[in-house]
This record gives sequence, structure tokens and C-alpha cells, in this order.
Amino acid sequence: MKKIVLPLSLLCVLILIFVFAQKNKQVKETVPPFETFDLNIGESFKTGKGTKITLVSVQEPAGKVWSEISRAEVTVSVDGEEISLVAGMYRLPQTIGSVQVDCPVTGGLRDTSHIDHWALEKDARIRAWPKEGPWIAEESFGYPLKQRWFASHTAFSNEPVAGRPNGKLYYHAGMDFGGCEALTEVVAATDAIVVSAGEKILPGHEPITGSPVKPRYDVLYLLDSRGWYYRYSHFHSFDPGIQAGSKVKIGQRLGLVGKEGGSGGWTHLHFEIKSRQPSGRWGTEDSYAFLWQGYRKLYGPEILAVARPGHMIFEGESVTHDGSRSWSKAGDITKFEWRFSDGTTASGPSPEKTYPSPGSYRETLIVTDSNGISDVNFVRVKVFSKGGVAEDSAPPRVHATYHPTLKIKAGEPVTFKCRAFGTTHGEETWDFGDGSPTVTTKSDGNAEQLNPDGYAVVEHTYEKPGEYFVHVFRKDERGRHAEDRLFVRVDG
Repeated sequence: MKKIVLPLSLLCVLILIFVFAQKNKQVKETVPPFETFDLNIGESFKTGKGTKITLVSVQEPAGKVWSEISRAEVTVSVDGEEISLVAGMYRLPQTIGSVQVDCPVTGGLRDTSHIDHWALEKDARIRAWPKEGPWIAEESFGYPLKQRWFASHTAFSNEPVAGRPNGKLYYHAGMDFGGCEALTEVVAATDAIVVSAGEKILPGHEPITGSPVKPRYDVLYLLDSRGWYYRYSHFHSFDPGIQAGSKVKIGQRLGLVGKEGGSGGWTHLHFEIKSRQPSGRWGTEDSYAFLWQGYRKLYGPEILAVARPGHMIFEGESVTHDGSRSWSKAGDITKFEWRFSDGTTASGPSPEKTYPSPGSYRETLIVTDSNGISDVNFVRVKVFSKGGVAEDSAPPRVHATYHPTLKIKAGEPVTFKCRAFGTTHGEETWDFGDGSPTVTTKSDGNAEQLNPDGYAVVEHTYEKPGEYFVHVFRKDERGRHAEDRLFVRVDG
């Protein structure tokens, strides 16, 4: 056989073409890299690799405000070794033995929820991954907003957010990302096809077919190669080219964040995945781990502070804050610094704090790793007045946002927006953290949820590079405090 010898220059070109093609090839995962199974206490499941996982116990203590379940915890045995897992609530999979495991939801959440988001028919749902490997296929899952991680308020993975008149609760099963109205860009988290855009539905995906699509003027539904439906809600506007039948690529712009539809009046993206669950029904697929992985891949942070989820208590009670789920690429978080709204401070991952007065407080966590790199996160504490039903004793709140959140340059204006909730009394006071005079605004207090001018707007310019802590607060007619905080990083 005649040997073919390629010129070195041509061989180099072919190698470059191959490398480029591999780097940019479309990732189409059809089966996710984990197994999902629902168990009753005492039941077991064997993974495809033969690992035996048994549900040992479920603990679901009820809170005092709404009898809410804020920390459902399960114990599972993995080939005889036990581990405790908190269900949802900003938790990542944990490694034990030959697998990684998590618990998206427990039966108590289903039983006390006003909607069955999860299609869980047993005591708990468990997911299991191989010990080594990603939580979702690399390059197949991104981040649905062009903004910093935790740039604004969030409601993730079963946080209890509101009581309902029938005694049930609204647990937020999907992911709510606070954003800046008509400014923050929403992008596709995956390659997908648009099956519903506003009221228009692609044939074959109508609710009558059994799909989870529920069309609404402010909502997009996308379908990916895994057969998962993605709901993106509360758009201010869709991009003109986005319509039912459109094929989109990961990272492609879909539109702008808004507060339309059933948003409650606060500007945010509601992002939720529906997939077939072990019950055979469509249920929410907890996406926190996928979003965490996608954000890290896309933006490459060295460190991420995590102080959430939030807390709700009555006046005079205490909470235990928790920064232990913060992460550093260097491996070690060496310092946890807490700055509280009353001016006091604490150190360590889990300090306890008592709140004597009703109000909505936003506490600050600063974490530093072994390389001296720091990050900041905030956590909301809602302190209810004692006496009466929870809805009547709920404190006022403030939601603040800013844009841009990435690559801010000194000397360029930044847009800040805020809206009060639960009161129309008074006005907001802003401190931008750079020594400049405070500024006052007056939002509408959510008097009309869909009011396009409901948020107060102010621009501010940082003249020097640095890291700035922004504080905005307002008081209601009873003197109860409501505040929000933002962390702004300004480049040179």
C-alpha cells in the first residue's frame, strides 16, 4: 500500500480544523447523567452501576410563621454508609461512596403546597450521579441571564414565599432571578426549540396533548434534546425573532426581564424545568446544580459566597445564618465575615442573630479564601410582628436591582431601580457606598403591580474602580424597616 505523506503545513491546518470542530460541536445530551427515583421510608433503589440507596428517615419541622417547611432533611444509606441531605434550598449534590446524591423534594412540601409542582408520590425524591463527572453535560447548559450570580434577590428550590387563604403555602419550586426591568437580558440556557411564545403554541405541544405548556402573553416555553420543557416567565419583551418554532442556541438572547403576568410586581425571571418524573407525570426538575455548573463554566469565578436561603421569624426570635456552602476554586474559605443591619458583626460560617424588631433586613456575608480573594452575598431576614395572622403582620419589603452588573467601568453611569412592597408610606433612601451624598426616591409601593413606572429609577456614576456596597431602605407608617443591598464591582 502506498504511503500518503501530507505536507506539514496541511497537516497543521487539518489538526486545527479538527480541534476547532470538537470545541464548537453542538452538544445534544438526550439522557441526563443522573438517575432519579422516589422512595418511601425503608425502600431502596439500585443504580445502574449497582449502588444500593435506601431512604432511612425524613425530618420536616414546621416553622412558626406559616407552619412552613424551610428545612426538610432526609437520611439516606448508600451501600450501608449514611448521609443527611437537605431538600432543595440552594443545595448541591454531595459525594458519598461511589455516587453523588441530592434530594430535590420531600412529601411534606407536596402536602402543604397549594400546587403539586413536583409530581412526587412517595416520601422523598433522590437523584444520583457517578462519583466523578458533571451534574449536566458540559457545554449543554449555561445561565439564563447576562448578570452576576446573585446580583439581586432570588427565590430558589422550594423557598416558602407566601401563605395561601386555604392554609396551604406557596413554595417556589422553580428559580426566580431578580433583574433590572427592560435592561437585563434573558438568554437561552440550552440549545432548544421554542414551542410556545406568548399565546402562540407549536402544534403538538398544546395542553390538551398532555404537555406541561401553559401559554401566557409574557411566557416562553423551550424544549431541549433531553425532552425537558423550560419555562421563562415575566418578560418585558421578547426579541423580534423569537416565535413558536424558532430554534435557539445556548446563550442566544430571548428578550428582556420584566414583571408581567403573575409576577407579584417584582422584576424577575422565573426559570423552571419540567421533566418526566418517576411517577410518570411532569414535575419540576431542580436546576440549582445545573445553573451553578453553567455559571462557573461561563464566567469562571474564583470564589462564590452563598448566604441564602432567607429566613422568616417573629420579632424577638433568632436565626442561625449559614455561609458554609460558599465555594472557592482554591479549595478553602479561610474567613467568614458577617455585617448585620444593626451595625454589629460576627465571624465564622454559622453565627446566630436575634431580631428584636419587625422588618425586612438584608444581611451581608463576605468570604475570603486562602489566596486572599473575596466575594459577597446578602440574605434576607423577614421579621413578622407578633399577633394576628401572618399576612397582616408581614413586614414591608424593598427590591433593588442595577444594570449592568458585569464589566462596569469607572466613569460610566449605572442604572439603579427599586420598589417598595407592603407600604406606600415614605420614600427610599439610597447610599451608593462611595461617600457621595444619599439620594431619595419614591416608588409606588406596588400599588399597581404591572405599573410600568412602579420602580423608582436613579443613575449613579462611580468615578474610581473598586467594590461598593449599596444600601437602600424605607420605613412604613408603623416605623418598620425595609431594606435591600447590592454589591457593585467597578473595573478600571
